[in-house]
Amino acid sequence: MKSPILQMKNIVKEFPGVKALDGVNLELYEGKVMALMGENGAGKSTLMKVLSGVYKKDKGEIYYKGQLTDIKGTKDAGQKGIAIIHQELNLLPDLTIGENIFLGREPKKGFGIDYKKLYSDSDKLLKKLNVTTSSKELVENLSIAQQQMVEIAKALSLDAQIIIMDEPTDALTDKETKSLFNVINELKNEGKAVVYISHRLKEIFEICDYITVLRDGKYVGSESIENLDEDKMIEMMVGRKLTEQFPRVKTEMGDVVLKVENLTNEYIKDISFEVRSGEIVGISGLMGAGRSELAKTIYGHFKKTSGQIYKKGQLMENKSAKDGVGNRVAYVSEDRKGDGLILDLSVKENMSIASLNRISSFFKVDKNKELERVNSYIDRMSIKTPSINQLIRNLSGGNQQKIAIAKALMIHPDVLILDEPTRGVDVGAKKEIYDLINEFKSQGKAVIMISSEMPEILGLSDRILVLSQGRITGEFDIESATQEAILKCAVESKEA
Repeated sequence: MKSPILQMKNIVKEFPGVKALDGVNLELYEGKVMALMGENGAGKSTLMKVLSGVYKKDKGEIYYKGQLTDIKGTKDAGQKGIAIIHQELNLLPDLTIGENIFLGREPKKGFGIDYKKLYSDSDKLLKKLNVTTSSKELVENLSIAQQQMVEIAKALSLDAQIIIMDEPTDALTDKETKSLFNVINELKNEGKAVVYISHRLKEIFEICDYITVLRDGKYVGSESIENLDEDKMIEMMVGRKLTEQFPRVKTEMGDVVLKVENLTNEYIKDISFEVRSGEIVGISGLMGAGRSELAKTIYGHFKKTSGQIYKKGQLMENKSAKDGVGNRVAYVSEDRKGDGLILDLSVKENMSIASLNRISSFFKVDKNKELERVNSYIDRMSIKTPSINQLIRNLSGGNQQKIAIAKALMIHPDVLILDEPTRGVDVGAKKEIYDLINEFKSQGKAVIMISSEMPEILGLSDRILVLSQGRITGEFDIESATQEAILKCAVESKEA
């Protein structure tokens, strides 16, 4: 490779109680895509926030285009040609797509904003990403996937030399991911340097040229993608060889725990199925098939217009999420920050908030019991946090996900509904979450698992339901389930 366009040498960043980065090195090259790899909490996002000016480094040196440089803030980074697409969406919902893309950099006309140019330029960026939505649409009307594409368009609008993508495909469909990869290849051809952070190893091999690995805030090494396979990459990340990735546990299924009969509302149509004790029922389908809506209807977030739900033979009327918790049905949302967690509360408060009635007496929380339970789940789930009083917004995405699951488990549910349980979670943490799901299953509980990752659905489920347009279009036991058969049912129309 030629000389690097950017070098980070011996970067150190400390927060109260934790050294997030401890002497980290990184090199970026024009026309190359570098995958920044590591488990949750390894320091990837922190390092990129230093590079993009969100955080100031405590020690170390940054060389840009051969010159020692200091990045004074996000505006300074942008002016230097460094753009970042954050994992956490950073959009203003009451503004249009175009206004969000050019926020603070609006084209001027006289003393005002040239809206004609703003929307024209925005539409060109959206077209490049194969997004057909008008840039005059309000962001609050967009899906999570569409908002992610707006974040990508915002970064492209900077015409940056270095573009950082932190989990950019997390909420994207296969079609949208393909469009993004086409854009990344264009950026490479233009001589741009791209940093790509993703836990989806297949994507790394498809789009990246080399990897840099961090572990526990330290630099592990860099390697060309040509010299790696999945096992070598995982071993670099976790420092050990992982045994079987999907550890299927065989249990003897018992009685029906959850029974759904002809469940219908504006999102789902005539849904019927059962889940037995000691069974994991996987739910597959394309985006918009009604998977999350089904889960939220069972849980009580959405109201049913007809149909019945039974738990252990008793009719269950969940008219709100509070009813769901009261009936010991736990739901872990696919959108942990929007629905699952309160970012300005601590780890302890988030974990125990749904189960306060179990650790209280005479309207007073038993603090000792709360501490005991919270610390127990932190140990069981290997949650990395400097303190149980740490604000949850300061933790990595994977550790936030573990806490969202722990919060659900602390109500001691009979039915556990997991909606994309390992989204944005590294391979090591995925294994830990799978072990927890299997432990819950082994206790004779009922599990519903929604996942867009086909290996996850096939690897953990005992039975698989496929949804399309709000209806069940296929059902498979695990012996007869194949990826091709599931996908065929997923694309079926309701007429078929």
